[in-house]
Amino acid sequence: MGQDSNPVGVLLIVKNYTGDRLNFGLAAERARAEGISVAMVVVAEDCALSSPDKTAGRRGLCGTVLVHKIAGALAAESKALKEIAEIASSAVKSMGTIGVSLSACSLPGRGPSFHLDAHEMELGLGIHGEAGVKRMEVLSADETVRAMLDHMTDPKSDSRLHVGAGDNVALMVNNLGGTSYLELNIIARAAVDYLGELDLWLANYCLHSCCDESKGVTIGRAYTGTFMSSLDMAGVSLTVMHLDQRRTSCLDADTSAPAWPRAALSCISDRPSELSVEDTKGCTSTGDGRSTSRSGDGTSSSWSRVIESVCKALLEKECELNALDTSAGDGDCGSTHARGCRAILKWTATGGIPDCGDGLLLGLAAVLEEHMGGTSGALYSLFLTAAAPPVCEYTTPSRWVCAIQAGIEAIKRYGGADVGDRTLLDPLCAAYDELKSLNSEDDWLTYLGNAAKAAEVAAERTRHMVARAGRASYVGRTRLVDPDPGAVAVATLLRALHDTLLLAPRTP
Repeated sequence: MGQDSNPVGVLLIVKNYTGDRLNFGLAAERARAEGISVAMVVVAEDCALSSPDKTAGRRGLCGTVLVHKIAGALAAESKALKEIAEIASSAVKSMGTIGVSLSACSLPGRGPSFHLDAHEMELGLGIHGEAGVKRMEVLSADETVRAMLDHMTDPKSDSRLHVGAGDNVALMVNNLGGTSYLELNIIARAAVDYLGELDLWLANYCLHSCCDESKGVTIGRAYTGTFMSSLDMAGVSLTVMHLDQRRTSCLDADTSAPAWPRAALSCISDRPSELSVEDTKGCTSTGDGRSTSRSGDGTSSSWSRVIESVCKALLEKECELNALDTSAGDGDCGSTHARGCRAILKWTATGGIPDCGDGLLLGLAAVLEEHMGGTSGALYSLFLTAAAPPVCEYTTPSRWVCAIQAGIEAIKRYGGADVGDRTLLDPLCAAYDELKSLNSEDDWLTYLGNAAKAAEVAAERTRHMVARAGRASYVGRTRLVDPDPGAVAVATLLRALHDTLLLAPRTP
């Protein structure tokens, strides 16, 4: 093959492994001997190695895929070989990658290249089966991402990626081979969440940089998928690359490569839901124009004590609720409630609890909608949202009773369940039946005590009911021998509410 067959030349993109460099170097020399122009770009973006001493240098990992995309786009524009090589080399110097895995890769016919116990994971491993730089106890997704990015940007590491205020970067979340898309996207979400907590990163990550006055780092492009994998390796890698206008346009360029995402995430920002917690801190206006803003009378501090007491009671029930949910659901009712309670406690700790009733309920609804999850999160958020209008102007006991009624009606309307279907409606409706006969505003605490007792009785009765709604309705009746966990949670909530107010009675 002579020069005429390829007048432009050939670009070799080589991952930084000794064998790769030697073999591709040999190919390059042979090509040059035949008169072919050749340029080589060595990718070495591994951020796992803390010191270059006595090593073969930083390895080439998933960042290589970004280099291929950039070089390919430039080649499609008919850029000169020298220019393509220079831009690709510059991209290599502007990126970092680190991986973590719960298992080693397998070599066909040989099995795993190293062994990890069930409680272990490997940080900073390579793509050819080589072990990592640190073996750690298995962590949660959030903690794992934190460990990866902390290691990647560690100022004490010689292979760190420098990230500073005002930077615009691309984020690639890569499946190392044996990770499900569910797990991969959990990691992606965790990466975005953690980067948003760092002082030098923006909390708003839009696909296009949309804040000219930003003082943090913007994730300009984000990609999640299987880009560079090894057989059976149950892990992920994170790649961060600094962006400029040229690199961004190359990443956006159209390609026929089947595995390249046709679009980066349209927006990976923590966009607030239509109901924002921030919107509830100063309460809304009423229909006649009167304001329901903070009263400043200490009501919020009283509500804070009640909320904290209720959350504590539900947290103590976590294991019991999980056990009750095992036969009818997926055993996470207690964990779901605990997650919601922790989010609420974090919210109350900020001191942002409104003094107005509707603001309080809408704030709680927003927190639970965002953080609680599951059917329970949706039900509680729906109940609280529907219950807010009756206490928009006044928070007398009778108005709270109206709020409970509105919340119950919303659950019935959208959930399709009713009393007797073995759901949280059973204790909730039993409590409301006691409260609706309230005829003295001064005696509301007695009615609340009766309501809490009625809810406990109703929750216990659910053990004898046939489930007609929710996941439990798919389970055989003979297996449902315990009370419904959602019903028990509601009874627990109402009991804690009453007992707390009993110790320090004040008009809610």
